[in-house]
Amino acid sequence: MKSSVVSVDPETMSGTPVFQGTRVPIQNLLDYIEGGSTVDEFLEDFPSVSRDMVVAYLEESRRLFLAEAV
Repeated sequence: MKSSVVSVDPETMSGTPVFQGTRVPIQNLLDYIEGGSTVDEFLEDFPSVSRDMVVAYLEESRRLFLAEAV
């Protein structure tokens, strides 16, 4: 399944998964959440990422996780 919000391109950040159309690694969001920061704090620090992109990523991740758990 191809993600609508994650881009993996060897020409962008050496293939690191980033939010589509940005150079912001997905791992940054995960690090913020793991560190106890809010999505609002993440969005403030990375204005090129929209709330819709974060929500779409989290929804896609949930769907993938639940599909694997079955």
